[in-house]
Amino acid sequence: MKPTIYDVAKEANVSIATVSKVLNNTGRISEQTKNKVLQVMKELEYQPSSVAAALTGKKTFTIGVLVPDIANPFFAEVARALENNARELGYSIILCSTDYQLEREHDYLDLLIKKQVDGFIIATEPKDVKKLKNLNSQNVPCVLFSIDHLALDSNVVTTDDIRGGYLAGRYLCQKGHRDFVIITEPQRASGRLRVEGFKKALADEGVNPTNVQVIEAKSKIDEAKMAARQIFKMEKRPTAVFASTDLIAAVFINEARKAKISVPRDISIIGFDNTIHAEISDPGLTTIAQPIAKLASYTMEQLLESIENPGMPANRIMLAPTLVERESVSDINQES
Repeated sequence: MKPTIYDVAKEANVSIATVSKVLNNTGRISEQTKNKVLQVMKELEYQPSSVAAALTGKKTFTIGVLVPDIANPFFAEVARALENNARELGYSIILCSTDYQLEREHDYLDLLIKKQVDGFIIATEPKDVKKLKNLNSQNVPCVLFSIDHLALDSNVVTTDDIRGGYLAGRYLCQKGHRDFVIITEPQRASGRLRVEGFKKALADEGVNPTNVQVIEAKSKIDEAKMAARQIFKMEKRPTAVFASTDLIAAVFINEARKAKISVPRDISIIGFDNTIHAEISDPGLTTIAQPIAKLASYTMEQLLESIENPGMPANRIMLAPTLVERESVSDINQES
């Protein structure tokens, strides 16, 4: 097997970012380090495909990133993390927000192809799988971020959404809650997986998961408001709500305040993502944290390796979420 950029980095005892900077002649690197990396490349007979691409004028050192909604704090933080990693590796990103629309998805994919980006990061649930399949068949480097699709033979970097939902359900049950409503995004597989994990936790805790009502709402302010108001009007209000994103949860807390409903005294809520919304909410939002920095780092590593070695087998990396406890969930056990 021919050596990869990771082999060079390991042998030279430097990061892949440093090797990339040497290859792309970008960033500040000491002559000593540069010479060391070049020497290791020579010893390993490392011949990156990027060199040949650059000589033919095809390499642009740009990466196309598709997200569903840049106004969502999770994707804003993801975009920033990806950009920081790309910059370290000598690349720039072109960020496109599809707003969950098929037409925009088509337009942006066509635009990025015309821009001759070196690879794609897809962080939005694809509405046209056929178009992405065409990228696969042409060995265009592509990484699916925080989504997975069995029809696509692409690298995947994601969070264990089932585990995240399970952590949320178990935590609420351990706090004594037995009546729940879930607010989730219908268009994202991640939302469905979080619901699956949540219900599995309830079953393991002896709570009948079939009695849990699920309200579908996109992670947008208007839809989150409607979902919150629907819950407030229920004849039998739940003691706890699981929101599949922090944005939905933060809007819920704000709407509860308007309705003079106390969180967590009257109703508890737990979110998912651990974005800035979770930190600035009042009360602070208990949530399931996605390791955004690590997700971005692994994504860029996978994409760079695919750029360097076209046609390499796809990898699937799944990272574990963690629970971050703040003040939005009451302990019913202590109240009884």
